[in-house]
Amino acid sequence: MISSFLTDAVVVVVVLGGMVFLHELGHFLAAKGFGVRVLTFSLGFGKRLFGFKRGDTDYRVSILPLGGYVRMAGDDPTAVLTGDPGEFLSRPRWQRFVIILMGPAMNFVLAIVVLAGVYRFHYQKPAYEDEPVKIGAVEPHSAAAAAGLQPGDVVVKFDGVNDPKWQNIKFNVLTGAGHAISLTVLRDGKLIHTTLTPEAEGPNRTGRAGWLPYMPGIIEEVNPGQPASKAGLKPGDMIVGFDGKRIYYWPLIVQELRDSHGQEVQLTILRDGKLFQVQVKPEYTEVMGLKTWRIGVTIRNNEFVVRELPLALAIEHALRDNYRNFLETFDVLGKIVTRQMSARSLAGPIGIAQISGEAYRRGISDLLMIVSFISLQLGILNLLPIPILDGGQIFLLAIEGFMRHDLSLEIKERFAQVGIVFLLLIFVFVVYNDIVKTIRPS
Repeated sequence: MISSFLTDAVVVVVVLGGMVFLHELGHFLAAKGFGVRVLTFSLGFGKRLFGFKRGDTDYRVSILPLGGYVRMAGDDPTAVLTGDPGEFLSRPRWQRFVIILMGPAMNFVLAIVVLAGVYRFHYQKPAYEDEPVKIGAVEPHSAAAAAGLQPGDVVVKFDGVNDPKWQNIKFNVLTGAGHAISLTVLRDGKLIHTTLTPEAEGPNRTGRAGWLPYMPGIIEEVNPGQPASKAGLKPGDMIVGFDGKRIYYWPLIVQELRDSHGQEVQLTILRDGKLFQVQVKPEYTEVMGLKTWRIGVTIRNNEFVVRELPLALAIEHALRDNYRNFLETFDVLGKIVTRQMSARSLAGPIGIAQISGEAYRRGISDLLMIVSFISLQLGILNLLPIPILDGGQIFLLAIEGFMRHDLSLEIKERFAQVGIVFLLLIFVFVVYNDIVKTIRPS
């Protein structure tokens, strides 16, 4: 437990530290490019631990690692300005805009570059995501069961979208807990209209439908001398039925064999477009150190697509996925604000540490995927028009540009005070949220 906590803490410090460094590097490079003197480049907040000074800049590491800042000459509106062109507030508004914007921009660039790098060598996604929404199995007492959905149903319309793919509806279900979603399914040539109300599940109270995608049981290998081989089954055969019951989700075949306890079963097989039945008697044999009832076949692993992408295609997919995540982030924020989605889905430092630590234990590609996602979220957060964040400063610059004169010092001070209080409240809430989810995970 302690070891896991320490791993999570180290991983999140490295992950967030790297993101903050690049964020502040964006401000730093833009300021230097426009001739603004940078006084401090700090990774972390609070007391200075160590560092060095070169030119006007003190490069330091401070005691609180989750953050950082760049302090420029003349960036404090309450200080006495000399009019020196090296002061931040002496530069034209468009230059100040670029300097501020470059921080979040670096986070967006990092998100794209990291994801493209992962996709270049390890592009993995569920194989069914780009397939039509054909239901393979429905869990008992689930939202899908309550909606009257059945295995084999094909969703032809979902929340107003015709002929959706699994990828199109995943986010709607995840963020739609407790809200009815209209859908139309095709069953035995007939259209059936119903509504699905995803159930809130887990510590984040995200939506769950309780359905599983269609996954055909295509035989990849038949073991010689085993029951399937004796019954005449061949690689490429598809198991579509078990004891007269249609099967649309192949893991159910494994479950049915276990439940047979060695009794002879009837399999319906599809081969070269023709259906036929075979009788097979399972044998109790060992698989990966465990004994179970089986017929001696290996089902083709069609759960995930894993491949390497050419660089151009990797960049294209990274741009597309980040753009989708960008839009979905604002959708989530909108649903939280309008109370259509639980605010428990928000994660603070503890939650980010846990997510990062789990990804690290799964492997470097998973960790890099999380780095890309968090970097995108950090960029979006900093662009929100919240006082003292980059977005708040951009908002003030936009107002001043529209009015063609600077706002008064009093207004800027009040704006900053509101921002500090707001961010403190948000910080307290997300930390409390993280602690509650850790103590009461469901």
